[in-house]
Amino acid sequence: MRELVEYIAKSLVDSPEAVEVREVQGETGLIIELRVAPEDMGKVIGRQGRIAKAIRAVVKAAGLRRGEPAMLEII
Repeated sequence: MRELVEYIAKSLVDSPEAVEVREVQGETGLIIELRVAPEDMGKVIGRQGRIAKAIRAVVKAAGLRRGEPAMLEII
């Protein structure tokens, strides 16, 4: 799942080398932490958070498919 989020994020930003994705096991399930360069934050979040919501929906669906809850945090 980390690779999926990394691919999506690198496709959106101007500085793909600054994209970092980590998987952390939380109490409620898998947490995907996404870090991008500060100037690319708007591109990952999108207008009114639409892109961030879409990425979160993909992560949630992939987590359900794997049988464990997953969520995305943009840091």
